[in-house]
Amino acid sequence: MFPVLFFVTAFLAEVLGTIAGFGSSVFFVPLAGFFLPFHQVLALTSILHVFSNVAKLILFGRHVRWRLLLLLGIPSIICVVIGAVLSAWLQFRITELILGLFLIAFSLFFLFKPAARLPQSAAIAVASGGLAGFLAGLIGTGGAIRGLALAAFDLEKGNFVATSAAIDFGVDFSRMIVYLRNGFLDSNFYWYVAGLLFVAFAGSYAGKIILSRIEQERFRKIVLLLVFLIGVTTFARFFQHLRR
Repeated sequence: MFPVLFFVTAFLAEVLGTIAGFGSSVFFVPLAGFFLPFHQVLALTSILHVFSNVAKLILFGRHVRWRLLLLLGIPSIICVVIGAVLSAWLQFRITELILGLFLIAFSLFFLFKPAARLPQSAAIAVASGGLAGFLAGLIGTGGAIRGLALAAFDLEKGNFVATSAAIDFGVDFSRMIVYLRNGFLDSNFYWYVAGLLFVAFAGSYAGKIILSRIEQERFRKIVLLLVFLIGVTTFARFFQHLRR
């Protein structure tokens, strides 16, 4: 029963992340934490995202904006390695607290500031790329910050998806290597890789179909409320663990 729940969770996270535009890890990392230890979740999330980004590049690769890819991608890849290395040294309770606070702050910010944009500058792109990469390596999710930076440049939808996927591929592949070298993925879960490959492509495709049939902004608010509830739950679990 456990593998079924795990893959259903991964599929739903991929669908919601595709529709909302900020990636599946915002959902998958905290929800998968109910089933697996945090380091296992980090490893499996990175694998899921590598497959997901490959799917998006196959569909939208010709729309990549190369200047933005370099400005955000290079600092993201450098900082994701730093975050991934630090994740091996931090206790699970600390990363759980950081993740909960991040999800709450992220959801509330976009709920109350739906039209928020960052200034269009190379410095902002580099800084936001580095921060997003660091958080992705440390707590498993940081694409929301990178998405906010990309939104500042008013990209056409195809350019946005393709450029974000190209950056994420480098980030997720880099942290996946660090996680695997640190032994985050137990050999008992190796067979999950094939399932994650299917989930990544199926979830991305299903999300694309659903998005074409609904009003994105309305659904985005519902998704952000879900992120907020997940963040509160994760934050509450931190204090529950402290009492034990």
